[in-house]
Amino acid sequence: MRTRLPPSFVNPITIVGASIAAVSFIVIIFLAVLEYFDPAGSPYMGILAFVIVPSIMLSGLAIAVVGIWREHRRNRIGKPDRHMPILDLNNPRHRTAVSLVSFGSLALILFSSFGSFKAYEAMESDKFCGTSCHTPMEPEYTAYSNSPHARVGCVKCHIGSGADWFVKSKLSGSYQLYAVLFNKFPRPIHTPIKNLRPAQQTCEQCHWPKQFYSEKLVSKTYYTSGDKTVKWKLDLLMKVGGGNVEAGPASGIHWHMNIGNKVTYIATDEGRQVIPWVRSEGPDGTVHTYRSTDSALTAADSAKNPTRRMDCIDCHNRPAHIYRPPTRSVNHLMALGSIDPTLPSAKDLSVFVLETPYSDSTAAADSIKLAINEYYASNFPALRQTKGKEIDRMITEVQAVYRKNYFPAMNTNWKRFPDNIGHMYFLGCFRCHDGKHVAEDGKVLSKDCNACHAILAQQFEHDSVRIALKGVKYQHPVDVGDAWQTSNCSECHNPPASKERALGTPPGH
Repeated sequence: MRTRLPPSFVNPITIVGASIAAVSFIVIIFLAVLEYFDPAGSPYMGILAFVIVPSIMLSGLAIAVVGIWREHRRNRIGKPDRHMPILDLNNPRHRTAVSLVSFGSLALILFSSFGSFKAYEAMESDKFCGTSCHTPMEPEYTAYSNSPHARVGCVKCHIGSGADWFVKSKLSGSYQLYAVLFNKFPRPIHTPIKNLRPAQQTCEQCHWPKQFYSEKLVSKTYYTSGDKTVKWKLDLLMKVGGGNVEAGPASGIHWHMNIGNKVTYIATDEGRQVIPWVRSEGPDGTVHTYRSTDSALTAADSAKNPTRRMDCIDCHNRPAHIYRPPTRSVNHLMALGSIDPTLPSAKDLSVFVLETPYSDSTAAADSIKLAINEYYASNFPALRQTKGKEIDRMITEVQAVYRKNYFPAMNTNWKRFPDNIGHMYFLGCFRCHDGKHVAEDGKVLSKDCNACHAILAQQFEHDSVRIALKGVKYQHPVDVGDAWQTSNCSECHNPPASKERALGTPPGH
């Protein structure tokens, strides 16, 4: 058989390697075209198109080179030249073989293209993002599936549009693949994500700051601890504020995000919970720099530390991956009636079994059921007869709360991920608005509750409602004196392990 290629190139090994490389190249082109016409893009698609398939192509080329080297070696040791099969299309058997190979090759290309497209569709899905790397991503995918953003695709926030972040996602995705394959991923996943795209380029494509406005009514229901829980309610008028004076007040919570204001800060910890330095610049160019009186950070130190401009994610830092504190979850379930509030110690017992460490999720489900049954069997044996269904439903609901918020395999629970909205369980607003951040002219970042919300009404069970349109003075459900005014809420509602309250002990102890 005549060929323009050197004789050493014409051998079965080289032909097989070249065929693998050629098919891989066709698949790469096909996947690249799909990726180009997809406006969102996918990091996993990039891994397939630019990492996995090219690796196969390079392997094919390596096989071809091995075939060429082997032929040269055969020639050096004097082995006879290899004769390739002779193809004669006048021979019916040869024509049949060529037809079969041609149609087979065409079918292979078509099925490979179809399979690549289906792989592309699968890798584009949020389910793939959350379940392909099951252990590391199980907590994040579970939280995402139960979040308000569950119908917003992962790539919309984690990548967005544009070529530059597309390339960054490929590099990041390649490292993530390596970390999963070689078990190098952290437990739990680190937060906040340092290379997350700025919110102005993702969140604000749907949530437009210029159209934030007005106030919002929020009603909350709580239950006290103890054998007999007391229900109490708060109606809060949240002063959302916004960026359009024509639509309403531009002050309030979203003043920070007002397009006319610029707020930058320095955080001295990876979680951005310790903020000793804040700088605000108003639309008229007025600048205030606030330093915490509790921090030893000097002006020279602040000049050396990197600053970050405040955006949506600094407060809404868990928009799609929310881990809810047990007291919040149990309060909600009791308000719905899913957990019977009349069951003795219902709240304390639920929180206690949730906060108890377990080796894995299966052991947790079994232990929660056992602990709740044993508690009522030992202390209130008659209840098993009269309220057996309520106890069984309580067990089911508490187990569901555990599955959504606790993941022993990843060393993950709600305490690992501070939620900066509010200030009950984490510092949140009080990271800056603690009354200790003072500017050079003496101006203090206010800690006044009414700056963000007004309590329109407060009512305790069996008590009359206290209501006022201008706001009522907050009354703490437990008599703690003035401590609630001088201490941060999280000091009691989420204390350090060394200062756990009775919440961390079994009811009745």
